[in-house]
Amino acid sequence: MMPEATTIPGKRLLTPQDHTLIMIDFQSQMAFATKSIDAVALRSNVALVGRAAHGFGVSAILTTVAATSFSGPMFDEVAAAFPGHGMLDRTSMNTWEDAAIVAEVNRLGKTRIVLAGLWTSVCIVSPALSALDQGFEVYVIADACGDISNEAHDRAMERMIQAGAQPMTALQYLLELQRDWARGETYELTTGIAREVGGAYGLGITYAKTMFGASEGH
Repeated sequence: MMPEATTIPGKRLLTPQDHTLIMIDFQSQMAFATKSIDAVALRSNVALVGRAAHGFGVSAILTTVAATSFSGPMFDEVAAAFPGHGMLDRTSMNTWEDAAIVAEVNRLGKTRIVLAGLWTSVCIVSPALSALDQGFEVYVIADACGDISNEAHDRAMERMIQAGAQPMTALQYLLELQRDWARGETYELTTGIAREVGGAYGLGITYAKTMFGASEGH
């Protein structure tokens, strides 16, 4: 039978209300050895994800590992995106094995988990596989993750995808939360984030608005 097309969005698309974002170990010690993505691009993507999540009211958990004794503070881009938000520090490499993190996941009560952090092959794979095993849906923002080599990052992404995780990118995350340019209440938020940290796409928005007064959806 021929399926009937409707305007109902796909169930796998994220909404601001249906998931918890966990930002993991964006710290100096991890970043020093990250080679799979340029540090400037990584910081821009992390800022984009953090600002998008905070702006849309997404539930978020921010976590570090050995922040005061070894790894250093969370990136300024994360702290600035979530002013006043507490950082949960851990000893475990696997975020999902930390009792405080799991308690917060349960308190927030979202069945979808979105992950971003350093390194992909350790601190992202471990919670991704653990959450999947316990029945959660898992999304991984691939370009807001990094590893010690392209090989390490790519194999980690493949391993998670094979287990059922869904990959996405930072800009995709922002635009998936907005989804419709007619949503005027978050239009300026979305285009503002894109203009500041959205790379060439943001330059295009600035150009169109400056030269032609363009406005999506109008």
